[in-house]
Amino acid sequence: MRKLKKGDEVIVIAGRDKGKIGEVLRVLDDDRLLVNDVNIVKRHTKPNPMKGQQGGIIEMEAPINASNVSIYNPETKKADRIGFKHLQDGRKVRFFKSTGEVVDI
Repeated sequence: MRKLKKGDEVIVIAGRDKGKIGEVLRVLDDDRLLVNDVNIVKRHTKPNPMKGQQGGIIEMEAPINASNVSIYNPETKKADRIGFKHLQDGRKVRFFKSTGEVVDI
């Protein structure tokens, strides 16, 4: 089980976009994440009439390393660490280390 999943709200703790909050769009295999409105890069593309693409400068999200983000705790409004515990019904869930509140419902 990974500490960060698709749909989690994360905060950037290092790098150019430090302090920005966004939602994880995709988790890549090599410990990188695509986060909404974080690590925006400009890509110059040529038009491709066969695919119906226009040319120009396109802004898109680039992957960011998972070590540069941390899960956002809305209760404390800060970055938080994640731990794992087993519930009495046998499920393994993630919880915030600072408050003990369960992340997965």
